[in-house]
Amino acid sequence: MNELEELGRHVIFGNDVAAWTKALLQFALWFTVLPIVKRFVTRRLQKLAPEQSSAPLELVLDLLRRTTRLFLVVVAVYLAAQWLEIPPTFGKWITGTVLLIVWLQVALWGSAAVRFFVDRRLTRDPEAAKESAASMNILKFVGIAAVWVLAGLLLLANLGIDVTALIAGLGVGGIAIALAVQKVLGDLLASLSIALDKPFKVGDFLVIGEEKGTVEHIGIKSTRLRSISGEQVVVSNADLLSSRVHNFGLLYERRAVFRVGVTYETPQDKVAEVPGILEEAIRAQPKTRFDRAHFASFGAYSLDFEAVYFVLDPGYGTFMDIQQAINLRLLDVFRERGIDFAYPTAVEYQKELPGRPAT
Repeated sequence: MNELEELGRHVIFGNDVAAWTKALLQFALWFTVLPIVKRFVTRRLQKLAPEQSSAPLELVLDLLRRTTRLFLVVVAVYLAAQWLEIPPTFGKWITGTVLLIVWLQVALWGSAAVRFFVDRRLTRDPEAAKESAASMNILKFVGIAAVWVLAGLLLLANLGIDVTALIAGLGVGGIAIALAVQKVLGDLLASLSIALDKPFKVGDFLVIGEEKGTVEHIGIKSTRLRSISGEQVVVSNADLLSSRVHNFGLLYERRAVFRVGVTYETPQDKVAEVPGILEEAIRAQPKTRFDRAHFASFGAYSLDFEAVYFVLDPGYGTFMDIQQAINLRLLDVFRERGIDFAYPTAVEYQKELPGRPAT
């Protein structure tokens, strides 16, 4: 017994055998328990995932998968080292190594979280994912880079290194680079804005100032339109977002206004019938909703009527088919009722002046 007590008091690297034994037992315990807990929780979450699919659950599962064995070893070593008295010089090395591994693991978790949220946004809408994949990949890259830079700065700060000058240098350098490539960065940020806000998508018909066309491709720097006349129009993303964009792809129904003029010689009773004729012609068409029809004004050579209706289909071809059917119906009805359409006319009056011989 005395020999065991004497062996337990034997000092090795500043700690007796008893302290080393406790530290080794602690290391073995945590090195065994932590991986078992990780596997157990991962399996439980995998079983719950199909039934209770949710973003927090999937994120936790992804973070557990990204947890490295090296990180678990470092945690076990750190907990075991609490039983030992470590020399200051050697302790600094251990602290530095632990901090390095911990912040490395934190960076891996942050990168996994960025990938998770970006990929989740893409999988919500597969069609939109094809259109904005390039922009979202850039967003993913920028997010992951920001996570690693932040983790690196925090590691240096934890190690006692003054990062103020480094941050200031990065800020000045970033401003210089931003000024040099501000146009490219403007287009890049506009591309990310389009990818996140989705003001339009491939296939939408846009009117941007004098440019009109169907969106064919949304790129990192520019958006390409196929114009009505057939050529491709390339518009910078920054210029596009700084303009007023009319997106006819999001048109659910189309408001139509048209005017009809009849001659001044039309009898008043027939003039009063015209609004009803217009309403009847509109209501007879499918996919329309009548709004109003009125005797609107006295024109230069016609009595003007205005009718308003809605086409319940956004297609421009459908709108033109309906307007054509309305026009043909008006031609038939006006001909049957003896109502004449007006067209530009001029009436010349001649008056004989007194004292002048007639010619």
